[in-house]
Amino acid sequence: MEDNLLPEDVGLPQNDAEQKDKVSVPVADDVIAFDDIVSGRFDDEDANVALPKRVLLPQAEQPKLHKVLAQAGMGSRLEMEQLILEGRISVNNEPAHIGQRIQLGDQVKVNGKPIKYRIAPPPTRVIAYHKPAGEVVTHDDPQNRPTVFRKLPKLYQGKWQSVGRLDLNTEGLLLFSSSGDLANNLMHPRFGLEREYAVRVLGRLDKEEKQKLLDGVQLDDGLAQFGSIEDGGGEGANCWYKVTISEGRNREVRRMLESVGHAVSRLIRIRYGAMVLPKGLKRGAWMELGESDIQALMRAVNAASPSQRPASRPDRGANTGGGEGNRNRNRGNRGGNQNGGKSGGRGMSGRSGGQAQPRSNAPDNRQPDPLKTSQGYIGADSLNQQRQQRRASSGSGSGGNGARRASRRP
Repeated sequence: MEDNLLPEDVGLPQNDAEQKDKVSVPVADDVIAFDDIVSGRFDDEDANVALPKRVLLPQAEQPKLHKVLAQAGMGSRLEMEQLILEGRISVNNEPAHIGQRIQLGDQVKVNGKPIKYRIAPPPTRVIAYHKPAGEVVTHDDPQNRPTVFRKLPKLYQGKWQSVGRLDLNTEGLLLFSSSGDLANNLMHPRFGLEREYAVRVLGRLDKEEKQKLLDGVQLDDGLAQFGSIEDGGGEGANCWYKVTISEGRNREVRRMLESVGHAVSRLIRIRYGAMVLPKGLKRGAWMELGESDIQALMRAVNAASPSQRPASRPDRGANTGGGEGNRNRNRGNRGGNQNGGKSGGRGMSGRSGGQAQPRSNAPDNRQPDPLKTSQGYIGADSLNQQRQQRRASSGSGSGGNGARRASRRP
């Protein structure tokens, strides 16, 4: 078995040319398991790991202005350069200059008239963030509490869109995308992506309470139900359970358990769809997903990549998810193949039975089974590429270390 991923390697840039066609071989030790949380290893390992410095992968250069204008039929490249020298071209109401690069959304004018041009949108980027308790998922908090966005890397084009939310005291996996379309699709009720949580409650759930939570409990904002419940043990009055749910209304998991008389003392999201919280990803740290992992996310919600469709404006009104994800009122789409079957696979934390009953769903709305893909679980490709890069660097002595330092630069 390969060496376990070292925490300092999480987020290292990858050699895409070398790793592009390689198939991921997920390792169970790469991701957080429910047993890690119940046993306390989750907290022990996090406390002993130093927070590494990370940078986003280098982004492709944007096209030059004179080339874009030539492709738009305004004239030859030399003619466009001459117009730039004469001051007859502006970008965002500022005089253009020779060699200037433009990006999607820039306003270009020739002789004061706006020009329509086509330019490929930037590639979609996705990061996995390990949210600690005490942070809020908002750009601007009126109470000036710590926000998750202060920990994220800067995007030079666009901004990070959160895939749902986790409330103040909930911790664990939180996804962000530079594509508003992808983020909204991952939250959309019709896809019913399953969220998995480790939850610690006061007192043990009896058989009747479990069945009630699986059948559905009535909350102030409608019926809510778990997809599965699995016992995890615990000490004294504190009992751990692994639960799955296919929506995320505000504080929904907490309110459901409170409705049957059990207060929640800790709540950790360990999976969102096929993406599992990576082991070694310290609280407050992030990891960028590789291209194949992003494509797997897109396939899960039937979304085309930017190169396959024209750019579209993000639907700002679709991100309504508070609490533990996006609100899902469509009960007919709760099921589907959400990493079905018994928990296992290589690093995949799937539906683990409990007292849950399988639900049927229309084939078009089913989430692809990650165990039937080369990824095994989303994020495995990124983790394995980083591990292989670390092993190659360690075998080349001091030269390898220098290469690693160089690869961290943006």
